[in-house]
Amino acid sequence: MLQNELISANWNKLIPRYLVPIEPKRMGHYFTDVLIIGGGLAGMRAAQEIDPSLRTMILTKDKVEESNSAYAQGGIASVWDPEDRFDNHIQDTLVAGCDLCDPSTVEMVVREAPDRVAELIGWGTRFDQIDGALILGREGGHSHQRIIHALGDATGKEIMRAMIKHTRSLSNVEICEEAYTIDLLSHEGQCCGAVVSIQQRPAVLIWAKQTILCTGGCGQVFRESTNPRVATGDGHAIAFRAGAMMRDMEFMQFHPTVLYIAGSSRTLITEAVRGEGAYLVDSHGYRFMKDYDSRLELAPRDVVSKSIVAQMDKTQSACVYLTLAHLDPEHVQQRFPGIAKVCQSFGLDITKDPIPVRPGAHYMIGGALVDQHARTSLPGLWAAGEVTSSGLHGANRLASNSLLEGLVYGAVAGRGASQAALKDSTVGLSVLPIHYEAERSDTQEIDLADIRNSVRSLMWRQVGVHRKKERLEEALEQLIRYSSYVLAHRPSGIEGWELQNMLTVGLMMTHAALARNESRGVHLRLDYPKLDNEHWRKHLAMQNT
Repeated sequence: MLQNELISANWNKLIPRYLVPIEPKRMGHYFTDVLIIGGGLAGMRAAQEIDPSLRTMILTKDKVEESNSAYAQGGIASVWDPEDRFDNHIQDTLVAGCDLCDPSTVEMVVREAPDRVAELIGWGTRFDQIDGALILGREGGHSHQRIIHALGDATGKEIMRAMIKHTRSLSNVEICEEAYTIDLLSHEGQCCGAVVSIQQRPAVLIWAKQTILCTGGCGQVFRESTNPRVATGDGHAIAFRAGAMMRDMEFMQFHPTVLYIAGSSRTLITEAVRGEGAYLVDSHGYRFMKDYDSRLELAPRDVVSKSIVAQMDKTQSACVYLTLAHLDPEHVQQRFPGIAKVCQSFGLDITKDPIPVRPGAHYMIGGALVDQHARTSLPGLWAAGEVTSSGLHGANRLASNSLLEGLVYGAVAGRGASQAALKDSTVGLSVLPIHYEAERSDTQEIDLADIRNSVRSLMWRQVGVHRKKERLEEALEQLIRYSSYVLAHRPSGIEGWELQNMLTVGLMMTHAALARNESRGVHLRLDYPKLDNEHWRKHLAMQNT
């Protein structure tokens, strides 16, 4: 077991415990046995494990169909081919994680994968098949064909369709949409529910025996990101404010290939495109990956992202290009219908035109520290998926292991929370004496949108793919400056709370990146370009105390 080194920061005095006043006598109250915050794959999978006798509430920030899980293109990694072995998948994951994975966690998740995929099929997920057999793809870092996908390049959309339908059939589960979780409630060192604004109305208190955090990622903290608008790091921020141990916050995975067209959303171009044989070329048409790694386009994501940025610098270009012109056009259209449609809207035919791409923030490896039972350091709080640091990914996530983690840990968290809620019939059934008077700021009304854009641009420039001490120090100083008045402000809506959460997550990320004086996985320090196992083969953790 690797060491968790606790790092402290003087900026945490800027972080309030709650973003809104807590006045139980003046607020509405709801009670549930198990509260699941987040309606993506991890949250939906957790709900399946809750005992039918327990009332369960799932909160989704937006419509239930809007989650990072639904946007996943590539697929789920699982040993399925008879020629593949668990040991192969385990080894591929460990290699990608750059000596920072927890081997026992990796083994647990990999060995559970086939059963979790079989469950999805049983619940109605229609994975791509030929003659009744699942089609297996390959992505960077994998030694075998083991990527199970659906609708060509819309795996997450199909899985979530089936999961939402199945979850709605559970009589003990209520899905509450457009419910924004402002904070976790805690009393005497235990999580006991959440402060929530439902459909932008005044905050209410939802009391729960057990709470499961499944809020997904935080890619919107960066200007360039594959993540949907909702991925603002709310779960990371509320867990930190509640006192949960946070770990590996320096490790944001930047996806190498994000569509880069002026006026377009930053659409993900799935790794499966390179798995099918696409080439990466620079602005001169030169296939450059051979200059950086012998695995070419199928090198792990951190390697490809760094190589693209280096080639962009070398050619003084804003992007590189993916080309599929040498592949069978009919197969390309059939395999990637979603990508073809998006590119066509900008006049690009992916069967012959090069696709402009560059890296973008994609997957947050760090988050609330959980053990193999999905328990956080805060009693009563469980967590699963991208909001956590489970030890599965180490310093770099292997492609298509993310949906897998959500499935496995979602199931584990659901089982654990269900058992704990059944054992204690008293917790969460009464209003606890929690009172918090948020300090009023004398700050004039602030332009939330302007600061949000500034924060995202700052994070992309200074805490992006390439990092350096001077840039990180400048970013931290600026984030502290913003936080000194934005976190003292008392907004009354989602836009303000999101900005406060983005600043909190930005502070954690930047502080951890500044503390890790080496390059490992997705964390590249230009001033410390080498991996240093002697001094840095450990996790960095932080806690708001």
